[in-house]
Amino acid sequence: MSEFDAIFIGAGHNSLACAAHLAIKGWKIGVFERNSTIGGAVQTREFTLPGFRHDFGAMNLSLFAGSAFHRKYANELKAQGLEFAPVADCFASAFPDGSWLGVGTDLEKTAARIAAFSAADAAAWRRLVAAFPSEAEHLFRVLGSPMSARALAGTGWNLWRKKGMSGALDTIRLLLSSPRAWLEENFESPHVRATLATWGMHLDFAPDIAGGAVFLYLESMANQSFGMVLGKGGADTIIRALSGMITSAGGQSFTGAEVAEITVSSGKASGIRLASGETHTATKALIAGVAPMALTGKLLPNGSGNAGFDTAMRKFKHAPGTMMIHLALDDLPDWRAGAELRRFAYVHLSPSLDAMSRTYQQAMAGMLPDEPVLVVGQPTAIDPSRAPEGKHVLWVQVRMLPAEILGDAAGKIAPAHWDQIREIYAERVLDIIEVYAPGLRGKILGRAVFSPVDLERENPNLVGGDQICGSHHLSQNFLYRPARGYAGWNTPIGNLHLTGAATWPGAGTGAASGFMLAQQLGGR
Repeated sequence: MSEFDAIFIGAGHNSLACAAHLAIKGWKIGVFERNSTIGGAVQTREFTLPGFRHDFGAMNLSLFAGSAFHRKYANELKAQGLEFAPVADCFASAFPDGSWLGVGTDLEKTAARIAAFSAADAAAWRRLVAAFPSEAEHLFRVLGSPMSARALAGTGWNLWRKKGMSGALDTIRLLLSSPRAWLEENFESPHVRATLATWGMHLDFAPDIAGGAVFLYLESMANQSFGMVLGKGGADTIIRALSGMITSAGGQSFTGAEVAEITVSSGKASGIRLASGETHTATKALIAGVAPMALTGKLLPNGSGNAGFDTAMRKFKHAPGTMMIHLALDDLPDWRAGAELRRFAYVHLSPSLDAMSRTYQQAMAGMLPDEPVLVVGQPTAIDPSRAPEGKHVLWVQVRMLPAEILGDAAGKIAPAHWDQIREIYAERVLDIIEVYAPGLRGKILGRAVFSPVDLERENPNLVGGDQICGSHHLSQNFLYRPARGYAGWNTPIGNLHLTGAATWPGAGTGAASGFMLAQQLGGR
């Protein structure tokens, strides 16, 4: 048995950021991870062939690069090998009519591409980009602050002082708007609307769901204004750097160490029992980077002692599932819409807002979508080090999918477990890509397919293949993430805290929940 000041259950990037900060503050840290590799959903592995490095889940590290944690510890992270690959050509959409639209850091190029669809939309884009710095100040302050009455009051006062009542109401309206409402208010071209709306689908915001507009607004404006960032050699560059910081400060990480139970004494979390039977104690804090239902469903077999909290954890809602297809390629896709698309980090394939809405509803009804939203990542267009010379990897995220299959919207695949139809559905995905990039199959050297069920097997936090660890709809966001009264990473049990994407401020690679909790526990 070992004694630690703080014990972490799970080694996702939020837990690691929290652990690194506390270790530097002098805390004795123990991180326990069930898998053989740390990092949670931020991993890079050779899934297909030797020398081809594929990001398991997260690929975009822009949030980490711009995070408060990185600002504070940039030198320490760099000393541990953190290296970014900047992206100028950020995201694009290709359309069935052979057209395409892309957003990059060159405003004139982006505006010209938009003007080809609508001059009015190009003017609207310029206005939005010009106003972004002042608007972003308030939005980033909300997303980067604890979800407490004091923090909200400070943000509200700052917003009112700088924008006045009407301006403050406009910002609140943006936070509450659906993607479709905001897009139709600002743009007339269906192509422009569809290009931006796909960012909502990266979370769980189909076009008509309230609260989704702010995410596609922030992503598109930030990409135009600052560009994007990938990890040099793979997204796991942040994991290796965080792990190095913890070790250098005297912390310990244990892999293959599944936590079976959190021990509680006198109303406070006192330690853990591993599946192996080992026990370890925590004198100051126990931080669980787990999906909420795992807390009361497994780690606290007798519950928390608070019936309302336990019910909220059991009923925590997850977003629809995803599939990941990793391809080792002889060459990048030859996009029918134009060779310039080969330079973009992301190419989205979804023709319209209505198609996205249909796909979302099909998945929610348990149906395999006939035309899922595809996010095609081309990391080796930015960072050639991820593959042997002249070769490439393709990162294909398939959204949205049901965890349990009740039928097929296309009427071609009989309902079955994902283990039986995983490769069959992957062929549907490749068929769709072939429409936009003929000849792709002839370039494939190797492939690895992860169904929603496979993703959860790899990482239990990805419940049903939900890669964002919980719906971000308004009823489960802000003061309600993961539940009302517990948005401060707290639980009814003393010294027991939650962190990760299921907690405020949600999904992404910004390490915000971990770092804000660390500051709350150990000071700034």
